[in-house]
Amino acid sequence: MFKSFNALPQEILEHIAFLVALQTFLGPPSSILPFISINRWTNSSLSFSSNTCLYARIFEHKFDVRPAIRRIGLHRLSTSTLSEELRKRCIYLKRIKSRIDACTDEENNGRDDMLREVLNYAYLFMLENEGRNERQLREYAHIDLWLKDYWFSELGASGARRAIASNRWPVQNLNTIIAMWLYWFLLKPETYQREKQESWKAVDVLKVFALGAHTYHLSSPTWLDFLPKSESFETDISEVIFYSEKLHFRPPPLAVPAILSFISLVSQLQEQTDFSTPFVSLDSTVSKSLGGMEWEREWGRCYSLGQPSLAKFLTLSFIPGSLEGVWEGLFTYTDFTAYAALLQGAPPLTLQKSLVVRHRQTWRLREHYLISNTSRSVGSDSGIEIGDNDNVEALSAGDPLRSYFSTGTFIRQHEWGVEVREPHKKPLHYRRADSDTSNSKVLDIIIMGEGHSAWGQFSLVGRIRPCDGFISLSKDYIDGDRGKWLYRGYLVGNANSNLAGRWRDTVSPVRVPGYEGCFTMTRRR
Repeated sequence: MFKSFNALPQEILEHIAFLVALQTFLGPPSSILPFISINRWTNSSLSFSSNTCLYARIFEHKFDVRPAIRRIGLHRLSTSTLSEELRKRCIYLKRIKSRIDACTDEENNGRDDMLREVLNYAYLFMLENEGRNERQLREYAHIDLWLKDYWFSELGASGARRAIASNRWPVQNLNTIIAMWLYWFLLKPETYQREKQESWKAVDVLKVFALGAHTYHLSSPTWLDFLPKSESFETDISEVIFYSEKLHFRPPPLAVPAILSFISLVSQLQEQTDFSTPFVSLDSTVSKSLGGMEWEREWGRCYSLGQPSLAKFLTLSFIPGSLEGVWEGLFTYTDFTAYAALLQGAPPLTLQKSLVVRHRQTWRLREHYLISNTSRSVGSDSGIEIGDNDNVEALSAGDPLRSYFSTGTFIRQHEWGVEVREPHKKPLHYRRADSDTSNSKVLDIIIMGEGHSAWGQFSLVGRIRPCDGFISLSKDYIDGDRGKWLYRGYLVGNANSNLAGRWRDTVSPVRVPGYEGCFTMTRRR
């Protein structure tokens, strides 16, 4: 019977092998191994080294491919490239499933390089997720259990629990940064049972990262620079061989995913001590109808930050129109005395014992674009034309405490957009987001808006940093003496987008840690 396989045409044999390999969707195609081993003919025709077309087809059915086609091009995804990618992904999935790298021990010193590889590839899998990648990570490799061990176990490789128990601040490095982003991407708060002590252990760890603003910064490069130079921040950028080519990337620090995870998890746990009422609902679930676009901004952000020179114009880290509309959420703050103690060197325990207060707020935001296009009138009676802004001196980087606007900048709103005047410079004209910007290059974005909270009504104005989509908004209360506050953060996700980060006072010197708290916003549905 086995000899009869020799009479089968190559394409029939491959099709049978393909169906055998896909008997189970999850995990490596191990069911194909007995079929390959039937005889020499099947082995020579179907082995990994001799038939890259077969294994490329298997890869396309087990993993998401369309995001890679869109980002790096179909011409780079040869059958040999895809078959090699299948081999590597199976190795990493099996390693995650074994949970070898999630915890540390006395013999763990030599595994740090492999831990970095596992985290890098899991992160990239999720940035390409259309549903299949997440299923492989979650249902086969049980990465959610891996991440819980990594972050919250006494022997977790992050070292967070051990550091906090010793009254030390846990470390932030590339491993912990990527692991925190993965935690948010894959977090399902409903899986945490409130009666379990492990849930509150998770909250204790996340609270340190989320609220410890003086230790865990929001962005790298620093928020002080609107147009940072590449050498202005750390050079520890991840390098991986992805689809047979070198890829350099760097995700933003762990503060934003920690804030999102902390607030989302506390919202799920009803027996709250720091909060009197539930938080607004946050969502990290990927919509199946997005075609892999849910984490497109995160891909653009980490790719842009990994390049030798940082972009001066808008990158894929921000999609124009993303902030338009009404947003609802909250801002939190801790006792000022306790926070002052943190700035003077108090240990994490001080933060964990601090009372956290929150207030709801609503924003209505509008985007205005400085674009490059041919001259056109913006209003029959305005007497103003928008010309080719490539020939106009761009808006200055400005004061980071004023959302990157220079002192003395005047902004006047019109139906068509805003006119911006800096001292001793020609005015710039920013068009509304609903204007026709097709075939135009967005050079800069200004955000205008207003909102209200329990503290009163306020206005909002800010800019978006082009290299990574870092958002800075100045919040100025209209009535009363509430002062001016600075909101900074990132827009994370697409259909299920969350705007999250930290606010800080604008009285403290810009290069000194100030009084800070968290905020999270979701689009009103």
